[in-house]
Amino acid sequence: MLKYKRILLKLSGESLAGERGYGIDENRLSVYSFQIAEIASMGAEIAIVIGGGNIFRGLSGVTRGFDRQKGDQMGMLATVINSLALSSALAMQNVRVRVFTATRMEPIGQYYSKEAAIEALKNGEIVIVAGGTGNPFFTTDTASVLRGVELETEVMLKGTRVDGIYTADPEKDKSAMKFDEITYDEIYRRGLKIMDLTATALARDNRLPIIVFDMDFSGNLKKVLEGEKIGTLVHC
Repeated sequence: MLKYKRILLKLSGESLAGERGYGIDENRLSVYSFQIAEIASMGAEIAIVIGGGNIFRGLSGVTRGFDRQKGDQMGMLATVINSLALSSALAMQNVRVRVFTATRMEPIGQYYSKEAAIEALKNGEIVIVAGGTGNPFFTTDTASVLRGVELETEVMLKGTRVDGIYTADPEKDKSAMKFDEITYDEIYRRGLKIMDLTATALARDNRLPIIVFDMDFSGNLKKVLEGEKIGTLVHC
């Protein structure tokens, strides 16, 4: 039995890089695609948004002399590359998948519309939405929440390389304490950098719960959908 039927899965570009630290690690991609195919076979309706930080990050481009708008557009194209890679890996798992893009890029992907994406989900296709929101100055976290709300998902699953939300960065502060659950208001009060403020406010205002969990540990995605208490639940 699945606790959540329709989900939005947010994957970071950095996670796709694996141990390399850049580009796409084929082993990591294979692990991710296997986990996603597994829950698809259980009847989950899955929409996915992937970041592009393993290839190019718009804000870091600004520090190197790129115009912010051009830098963000380059970052959006990086998400398209990652989305195509995941699409190919999923196809090798014998699941149906469709890539949508926030701006027109036919034949690379179908131009995104809510109606077409929901129809694909209902037909059992995995939907990958690439290109962020299609606008500069917005992160892929904001794009993830936006698509999650638009596609009427029950929850957004934020797959990261850490096992939840902590009082501080657990990779830097060994005394950091993990939250089993936390409210959006408490995230604001504590100044926790879970997502950018635009994404957090959009999720809160639309009452979209978010579960932050370790996607790198194989089997965790299935456990989350089955309702096991893994990671950290963010709610209103």
